[in-house]
Amino acid sequence: MKAGIASRTVILALVSSLSLSSPQAVASGDGIVAERQASMKAMAAAAKTIAEMFDGKRAYDAAGFKAAAEALGARTGPALMAEFPASTLGAPSGAKTEIDQARSEFEALANHIGGLAGALAAKAEAAPAQITGDMRMGAMTSMDGGSLLGKRLKATQADPTRLPAEHLLHLILQDCSSCHSKFRQKVE
Repeated sequence: MKAGIASRTVILALVSSLSLSSPQAVASGDGIVAERQASMKAMAAAAKTIAEMFDGKRAYDAAGFKAAAEALGARTGPALMAEFPASTLGAPSGAKTEIDQARSEFEALANHIGGLAGALAAKAEAAPAQITGDMRMGAMTSMDGGSLLGKRLKATQADPTRLPAEHLLHLILQDCSSCHSKFRQKVE
């Protein structure tokens, strides 16, 4: 199952990058940076919980799925943007100062993640007692558009409310990876 391996790889990379929190940032008394780091760790834990349920590494539990999806939804979109004021960017934080120079791009990513997380939380609200086929990504779900039969709508352009829960999680993780690769620096 390639999707399961890919999701585990992305989640491990995100959790690893989040565990590299700067002790200096926390020690400096910068409450916003410490709160941001805690929020990122909570999002990584929520994503890991959901991914493990879909990968069969954790028993599926509708209430746990709902709680994890709600945690993602609560920390994305405007809440995520609020965690990155200009005064908290750059050293000793892992947030690059480029966030401020590309604020519209950063906010677009945060809002896109928020929309996906909101759709995931809505699906989790009505989650069945067990994972069903319509919650799964499926072989015909296109991540990047295109097929042998012709061009398909890109998943990023599709209505998120019509996508399976597992696919929404993968798109959220892709957006997180994109944001981290552009706007996060390694802190030593």
